[in-house]
Amino acid sequence: MRITVFGATGGVGREVVGQALSAGHEVTAVVRDPDRLPASLDRAALHAVVRLDDPAAVRAAVAGRDAVLSGLGSRGRKANGVAERLTGRIVSAMEAEGVRRLLVVSAAPVGPEPADDPLVDRLMRRAIGAVLAELYADLARMEAALARSATDWTSVRPPKLTDGPRTGVYRKAVGGTPRSGRSISRADVAHAMLALIDDPAAVRQGVGVAY
Repeated sequence: MRITVFGATGGVGREVVGQALSAGHEVTAVVRDPDRLPASLDRAALHAVVRLDDPAAVRAAVAGRDAVLSGLGSRGRKANGVAERLTGRIVSAMEAEGVRRLLVVSAAPVGPEPADDPLVDRLMRRAIGAVLAELYADLARMEAALARSATDWTSVRPPKLTDGPRTGVYRKAVGGTPRSGRSISRADVAHAMLALIDDPAAVRQGVGVAY
């Protein structure tokens, strides 16, 4: 499968690249700074490395791809519209090239609150939501823009991200949020994104993932 990965130097993006290469996929990495690619990554294994700030190169990077995956987002609490703006750039390039399958990383609080969540989880969710309100607002606008697009998008919505290993064992809720889902590793988010590429039930849906 031919895959383009945006945000390939971020925590989830690095995992997507590594797991996709291990699975034998052809991978193009789109990054803000190529120097931030992990030293352990065999660059020769990549189909190409493209800078995000080169619109022509970005469009070429998505042309003819089977799927585009993005781990782009803010690196801190101040979102400054990063997710909405950069994802819009991806969507424009994909629409121009007629490429449809897109998977992005969002966050659990952007999705619906489980009706049966225990009180402690609901209170925790609201407290975190207040602290990271700007970040989640940016992600919500990103998802709204995806819904207006012509892409076959999927928004993967994890709770707290950890640096744990890939287990392949986690809960998934298409159109919802797993009950009491408090964390998941970046490696398992990457695993979920790759597994969802060919899942028709996930097309134009948010998918909650958590342990």
